[in-house]
Amino acid sequence: MNKLLNVSSSPHARNNVLTQNLMLDVAIAMIPASVYGVYQFGLKALCILLVTVAGAVLSEYVYESLMGKPITVMDGSALVTGMILGLNMPPEIPLWIPFLGSIFAIIVVKQIYGGLGQNFMNPALAARCFLLISFANQMSAFKLDGVSGATPLSVLKNGGSVDVAAMFVGRIPGTIGEVSVIALLIGAVYLLVKKVISIRIPAAYLISFAVFVFIFGQHDPAYVLAHLCGGGLIFGAFFMATDYVTSPITPNGQILFGILLGVLTGLFRLFGGSAEGVSYAIIISNLLVPLIEKATLPVAFGKEGKKA
Repeated sequence: MNKLLNVSSSPHARNNVLTQNLMLDVAIAMIPASVYGVYQFGLKALCILLVTVAGAVLSEYVYESLMGKPITVMDGSALVTGMILGLNMPPEIPLWIPFLGSIFAIIVVKQIYGGLGQNFMNPALAARCFLLISFANQMSAFKLDGVSGATPLSVLKNGGSVDVAAMFVGRIPGTIGEVSVIALLIGAVYLLVKKVISIRIPAAYLISFAVFVFIFGQHDPAYVLAHLCGGGLIFGAFFMATDYVTSPITPNGQILFGILLGVLTGLFRLFGGSAEGVSYAIIISNLLVPLIEKATLPVAFGKEGKKA
């Protein structure tokens, strides 16, 4: 009987992967989208990315210094938050707005709740939603080659047709990091090959969203494909919904989480006032993660004696 028991303190599963390694891989995976965004939108896009990264890292350093906490800027989490927020910005936005967003992401959403591992929603997306509410005009102004224009999702929302090939390559107006599906998929493949993320959440997200749009939108594969390539869906599915802190850890929970994301995004896009919906879908689903994990927690393995 004693051989069945091996008592030890947690954690019971260990490896040599550090937070810094994971964050570095995520940052590397976002380089293709960042490079393409700068190529398409110019040096202003590069300045926005530098400002959001600098704002995130500086906010974390200053806050932890003032609070007498260990300085954690070298773990790379602030870098990743800054990059994600920057890639979610319109290329013509005034620089002080994304800088303010970085401060909100790090201090209000992350540090006040205890720092890395304690935040209840994705800091970068929470900051983006904060900026969308506070600076709606600046956050919804998009230009391509100096000409203002509607995003493909806005065109679809108004019943127009779009060029799916241009959406896949990235020759469309939009935020800095969401426009090129090719660049995002290159980064996604890198994350999957390096086993930084699992395919469960992205696959459940994209499939459930496609089914929802096909049923409640138009029964047209081209229309569904346009929705899949448009907006921040690919970026959100692989880079934001898979955040370790704010996504479920149980396998079934990850699938359920992805399905919830797909349904919410479909609801927001097809029936909401805005053409987009990825950011709101993810942060709302983040709030439900504790319930999802509780409902999908596997039964503990062990041996139970007969009760008297």
